[in-house]
Amino acid sequence: MDMKRRKRIEECAYAFWQAEGQPHGRHDEHWRRAVLQIAPEETARIGGESKERRPSKQGAAKPGRKKSKK
Repeated sequence: MDMKRRKRIEECAYAFWQAEGQPHGRHDEHWRRAVLQIAPEETARIGGESKERRPSKQGAAKPGRKKSKK
C-alpha cells in the first residue's frame, strides 16, 4: 500500500475514533469507513491529474507538419 495513502487512511480512521468518543474494539470499522471516504477523493484527484497532462486537440500540431505563421 502506498505510504501516503496509508497515512491518510490512518488519520481519517483516527478522526472517526475520536469523534465517537474513542471506543474500544472498533478499529476495523473505522478503517473501512476511512477507506470508503478517501476512495472518491483519490479517484477525483487521479482523474484531474490525467486531464491536466493531456494536451488539447485544438492546439496540438499534427505529426510531420509545421505550424504556419499568419
